[in-house]
Amino acid sequence: MTERPLVSLGDLTWDVLAKPDTLLLPGGDSTGRIELSGGGSAANLAVWARRAGPARAAHFVGKIGHDRFGELAAAELRAEGVTADVIESAEHPTGVILGLIDRRGQRAMLTGQGADWELLPHELPGEVLRGAGHLHLTAWSLFRDPPRAAALHAAQLARAGGATLSLDPGSFQMIQSLGREVFLRILDRLPMDVLFPNDDEARAMSGRGDRQEAMDWFRTRFPDALIVMKLDEDGVLIEGPGQARVQVPATTDRAVDATGAGDAFGGAFLAEWLTHGDAARAAQLAVQVGGWVVSRFGARPPADEELHARIAAHGGRPA
Repeated sequence: MTERPLVSLGDLTWDVLAKPDTLLLPGGDSTGRIELSGGGSAANLAVWARRAGPARAAHFVGKIGHDRFGELAAAELRAEGVTADVIESAEHPTGVILGLIDRRGQRAMLTGQGADWELLPHELPGEVLRGAGHLHLTAWSLFRDPPRAAALHAAQLARAGGATLSLDPGSFQMIQSLGREVFLRILDRLPMDVLFPNDDEARAMSGRGDRQEAMDWFRTRFPDALIVMKLDEDGVLIEGPGQARVQVPATTDRAVDATGAGDAFGGAFLAEWLTHGDAARAAQLAVQVGGWVVSRFGARPPADEELHARIAAHGGRPA
């Protein structure tokens, strides 16, 4: 019997990543590195779940414009072995994300509100969602409506079919702009099994500055969820039902570009966790994959022998 797929719903965009060689000055000019590729947090996670060798297929659901950027982004996704239900919009262009990368590899993102923000409930592939083994959402699908109603309905359909559910909070700045209490009330409508906050998002959601105190808050606020707190160079802190609190260290990879590292971590984690249910073991694979991504440019660098070796050594099998 074929295992049910991991479905990731949300943003599929065209990414423009830029890493200047020098400080950008008003009115000035500089050289640097620029990369154009398909992106979007939900799409990236599907790619990395597939690359990490999941026991089940990876499937993407989202919306693009009826344009060349959308065509290219969807083609790149499918070339990775991710199946997709991609709705095309004649009214809205494909979303574009500008990522500015500093010399430490940290990124600041400017997200254009394109077709990915316009997904509607009636456009969802109901049969796919009811047949999912797991549904992953990002908070980019919750920060405004649409696409919030579609994301919430997708969760209902997937849950009714027996799927587990995960969420990446997406952006501490967007949480602050929406309002912490408003954001938490939206999350109360999602029966989450796994929550993937990073350090900044954990502080924005919990109102706690200390990581251990933030984890205490999460365990009280979301008692039925496995909390997987991404801490950059400090690795990951995990706790949940049946899982004692444990910190898994990061790799020693030198940071070149942090773009997509959290999505790569999440995809690898879910691919492994859904296979055997051991969160600490899944995190060991995920930090290896995240470290590999951070040490390269772009959210989906071409897979190489080093990546394959890391996946093979930590429990997964490269696709």
